[in-house]
Amino acid sequence: MKEKKIYILADMEGISGIRLPEQVQREGSSEYEQGRTLMMGDLNEAIAGCFDGGARSVVACDTHGGGGQVRLEAMDARAVYETPATGRLMPALDETFSGVILLGHHARAGTLNGFLDHTMSSAEWFCVTLNGVEVGEIGIEAAWAGHYGVPVIMVSGDAAVAAEARQTLSDAVECAVVKWGLGRKRARCLSLPVARAQIRETAARAVRAALAGDGRFPPYRPSLPATVEWTFNRSDAADAAALRPGIERVNARTVRRRIESLLDVHLW
Repeated sequence: MKEKKIYILADMEGISGIRLPEQVQREGSSEYEQGRTLMMGDLNEAIAGCFDGGARSVVACDTHGGGGQVRLEAMDARAVYETPATGRLMPALDETFSGVILLGHHARAGTLNGFLDHTMSSAEWFCVTLNGVEVGEIGIEAAWAGHYGVPVIMVSGDAAVAAEARQTLSDAVECAVVKWGLGRKRARCLSLPVARAQIRETAARAVRAALAGDGRFPPYRPSLPATVEWTFNRSDAADAAALRPGIERVNARTVRRRIESLLDVHLW
């Protein structure tokens, strides 16, 4: 049974004010701490928007680089925080949640004017398809949530990821566009007050609609068994992947796996 619970999965590249690669790089960057501060601003506005929209419980998870960006002392105390676990993109998520918000997300690899576009690994992954349809992290995470019948109700980030969300999910998904990519490594951003107000208002609107229970946001549930293909940037990455159980080699850079559960959509 659905409860008034919302899950926020936050990435970093699509956060308001993040406009340079150095702001998301944990190692060796003087800009990273500023990036963390910007992330906390968006996260707290999204949490506030969830409660404005009628949520009674909010779980936040920071997925960038396996988590660790969130400053708990600065987070809205009404929410709780967790990090991804091995094999579980959103550890607390289950059938009782009413919706997922993908905060601060980015477009899939190869997207024109997608700021810091990539799919899971910018160093290795070139393309992912699910039942023959190319997907980015939006599709992978939405399918994982879809296992539990939980829809993605909102996405925030640049204009490219908003377009991808609508294409992958439906036009119904709420989107807060806070920047526009100028090639891959630069972005034109809204001012922080304007961007954060938009995030809060969009989250409230999305949660209000999700709690109405009118079916506006369908869960993303590709048919099973499903076929997932990964194409890597180089053949040596495919060489290594092909050694794993259940992986079929397709060509020099591509491997394939058949999955029986959407919880396995991100595992290769």
